[in-house]
Amino acid sequence: MHFELGLNSFGEIATDGGRELSDAETVRLLVEEARLADQAGLDVFSVGEHYREGHNDSATPVLLAAMATATRHIRLGTSVTVLSTNDPVRLYHEFATLDAVSGGRAQIVLGRASATESFALFGHDLAGYERLFEEKLDLFLRLEREERVTWSGTVRSPVTDYRPHPRMRPGGIPTWIGVGGTPDSVVRAARHGLPLMMAIIGGQPRRFARNVALYLQALDRFGHPELPIGQHSLGLVADTDEEAIETWSTYWQPVVAAMAAERGFYAPDRRRYEAELEHGALFVGSPETVARKIVRMARELRLSRFDLKYDIMRLPREARARTIELLGREVAPRVRELLAAPEQVAQ
Repeated sequence: MHFELGLNSFGEIATDGGRELSDAETVRLLVEEARLADQAGLDVFSVGEHYREGHNDSATPVLLAAMATATRHIRLGTSVTVLSTNDPVRLYHEFATLDAVSGGRAQIVLGRASATESFALFGHDLAGYERLFEEKLDLFLRLEREERVTWSGTVRSPVTDYRPHPRMRPGGIPTWIGVGGTPDSVVRAARHGLPLMMAIIGGQPRRFARNVALYLQALDRFGHPELPIGQHSLGLVADTDEEAIETWSTYWQPVVAAMAAERGFYAPDRRRYEAELEHGALFVGSPETVARKIVRMARELRLSRFDLKYDIMRLPREARARTIELLGREVAPRVRELLAAPEQVAQ
């Protein structure tokens, strides 16, 4: 299986020469970064969905369609679409249109949301967290997989003998389930026969090995073949380890401090930062350092895809661009070289 490397963006505000870019400038920068990723030979460029200060990924299908006109080969998708607070019929139409505009390059990762702002914003009750996702996933997959759809549930109006236009390709676009570690979500992905994308943003990634084992067992139990497994993690690539470590630390520290206050995460300090670099979920360093860490995770977690979340609040645009360039032109070929070699070579 071809090992895929991609980029994830949450549309976070960048800086240029110390000046903070406007929202509109950041949106245009994202389109330019997708073009850079395409030229660098990366496989996938994905955009998230958030409704908070400093993030500009709230209209993801529109942004991806703009990227489609600026790129030629790279696949375009989401680094989680919050299906629970989207309408599945509207979502189907948006991504069928994106797939047509891009010449068949659209894909999507569906999730329940770790950031839950969209629930109140779009009039949904968090008490329906599980039911909203399960029912809407059923409808979305039926729209992808069936020629005509009749459906009823409790979270939206029924659908009767509906054939949407434009049609997606037969069977729909590549559709992944994004999980943060909940076993029920892992089993759900297997039950529906969907690839698994694991969001690993802190701690030791190898702890997710039990979720991988659960997923593979569940695929077998539900009668599905082995499907792709991906990992989404944060990081930065620079010409040297020292440059990457110090640059990322400058912008990572205030973000993690804010998350610690909001979600009860650990407060950032240098010791924890260095532990994340050495054994944790931060992929920060020179191309060789990052490539070897990706290969270790690929082997431990049976990955066929790795996505680097490269933008972090106020990171200079030149550091973002350099990460894209190095990930595509140096890290990706090195990862594939190491994966093709005997396992001890990549240690």
